[in-house]
Amino acid sequence: MDRLSLRETFGLTPPLSERLREVAIAARGDGAVPPSRFDASSLGIFKPRLAVKTWLGWRPPGGRLPVTNLFNRTPTPVEQGWSVRRTQVRDHRGGDLTYDSHNGTDFGIPVGTRVVAAAAGVVLRVSSELHRGGLKVFIDHGRGLVTTSNHLGRALVRPGDRVRRGQVIALSAYSGLDAIVSFPWVVPHVHFNVWLDGESVDPFACGDETPIWLHGNDAQSDDGGSSEDLAPTPWDPTRVAAAIDACRDAGVRGELRATRDLGERAMGVLFQQSYFPARFAERVPLYTEAHAREARLTLPFSREDYTRVWMVDEPLSP
Repeated sequence: MDRLSLRETFGLTPPLSERLREVAIAARGDGAVPPSRFDASSLGIFKPRLAVKTWLGWRPPGGRLPVTNLFNRTPTPVEQGWSVRRTQVRDHRGGDLTYDSHNGTDFGIPVGTRVVAAAAGVVLRVSSELHRGGLKVFIDHGRGLVTTSNHLGRALVRPGDRVRRGQVIALSAYSGLDAIVSFPWVVPHVHFNVWLDGESVDPFACGDETPIWLHGNDAQSDDGGSSEDLAPTPWDPTRVAAAIDACRDAGVRGELRATRDLGERAMGVLFQQSYFPARFAERVPLYTEAHAREARLTLPFSREDYTRVWMVDEPLSP
């Protein structure tokens, strides 16, 4: 593990005025973006015993990777704002290891852990928003598949970089507002998003679904035995432009239009559509064809650190 500064760990990057503005949006909203919602049920995401151990550098034996929150299969409406409450929750197993608005998978790991690409791809965005996951890296894997790693401490790639499966892209932390208000009672983690055709999806399969993990629901880190060809997404400039036109926020529209690279502009749109959906009058799809779920991803961590997942509400097996 590498040492990170406190600023990197919690995402307190300059300018301070922008970070304060993001805190205000999380607390009060901004007209288009509803305020975040939480109540006493939100305390269910606190796991103090595991959290403190992980902050101190603990890892489970046997290469097990703790999953502290799963994708919620019954999310609350996005128009109501980001909800950290636990009022209607169901993970892929039928359990409750999640919360209302959770649209990814949380991997509980010590600060400074290496984060790797879960498949070959092209980095199309690296950004830090204190109120939406801190420092993040967005990778286009082609065929409708995009992954994002959130709450990072230090990015080791830049937009435009091509990465191979298992390549180190960042060092983990717990950057973002939620870490600042919950330290040290919530486990430091990487929030890992999977998007398919622009929609957040659960990489774990439910029922007869196809898992997006290469090794099925028993997700594993890359063993070095897989090979793949990369076919980056052929973004449609007309669709991207129409999606930008649908954004109600003039400042965001201007920022997106000023992004010269088409792929980076498209990823900026996907970011805004996914993290701030209320900013759009309609959600214009950016893909010209639908893509089926495929088994394509390995865990976003080195096999030297972790081998396979452990759901923290289940016994820790050898």
